Amino acid sequence: MSRVQLALRVSDLAAAVSFYETLFETPPALVRPGYARFAVGDPPLKLVLLETTDGDAGVLDHLGVEVDGAEAAEAAASRLASEGLVTEREERVACCYALQDKVWVRGPDGEPWEVYVVLGEASAGPRRSTGGSAARGAIGTCCETVAGAVGA
Repeated sequence: MSRVQLALRVSDLAAAVSFYETLFETPPALVRPGYARFAVGDPPLKLVLLETTDGDAGVLDHLGVEVDGAEAAEAAASRLASEGLVTEREERVACCYALQDKVWVRGPDGEPWEVYVVLGEASAGPRRSTGGSAARGAIGTCCETVAGAVGA
């Protein structure tokens, strides 16, 4: 099942977790210091909360589409590039406690989008994101290299 991802910056992770747990009637799938992830079944949504102290709470960090397999991620990367969008691929990156393959693009107003597949678990959490490097300036990356991956 594919699902849309929203990554939000929050000032108080505990308060945000409590609010979204109530809103979606779903407990978080993962909570780590400064980070929480919800896997909402209805509507299909992955909600990521990134705690911030930079005064930018309530701001969208980035958007994404999680796909089911590496083939779907590769097909999306090829399709987006063939349509003329500037893309940046990242392979086997440890991001938000998951090993991922992904492609980044920017929307018409500069909003960073990632299309990605989760390949496994990782020990690395998020770094401050600006949304990919072609998509984010040089799209920049919010996450660590494969060194933080479990079983990599």
